Amino acid sequence: MLAMMMEDFGPRVLSAWQDLRSTTRSLVQRAWQSPGILMTQNSPSGTYDPRADFELSRLLAALDERAGGVRQSVDDEPAGRARRLADACANVLTQQTQSAEIFAQLIQRAHSRKDYARIDEIANAMAKRLAPSEVCELARANDVVVRTLAQEALTQMPAPVLVALLGDPIDTAVARFALERQAGEYGSEEARRALREFEEFRLEDS
Repeated sequence: MLAMMMEDFGPRVLSAWQDLRSTTRSLVQRAWQSPGILMTQNSPSGTYDPRADFELSRLLAALDERAGGVRQSVDDEPAGRARRLADACANVLTQQTQSAEIFAQLIQRAHSRKDYARIDEIANAMAKRLAPSEVCELARANDVVVRTLAQEALTQMPAPVLVALLGDPIDTAVARFALERQAGEYGSEEARRALREFEEFRLEDS
């Protein structure tokens, strides 16, 4: 059924669909048929498959383009189906991705639709699945919503995790900002001590 539908969605969607491996196609089909079911097994071994994420991300972008973004004509039945299938792809990615880039894509997509409940869901998944350094990467993003959510996720991390990031010249600034928020907004003595020790170390090293 899905294979026949793809021809109605235009060449970009059809190309993205044809580039999917069979395991990724199975994920999309299951998500389309049972949208409320968790689709967490994305490879035969059950391990994380970044290639499936890339394939689904490309298909999602093509479907969103076909559906017209946040606009949907009531007279355009293929656009309506494309939007529902795009939502199914987004659900799969939300449940399985471990990619900072794809988390950013999902956040931007949810924000464009003013789907704030979904934004919260994605933010919670992001904090659980991404390594702290990858959250730092998103905390430097150009998109203000992505950046804000990542900064909030960092602020909720234990102070020792943030302290470990202070030693990375790329992540120092965002980790320090998160510790300053912990110290100022939440009154964390551990964060204050970490900042004080960091400043003392910098003075000794200069």
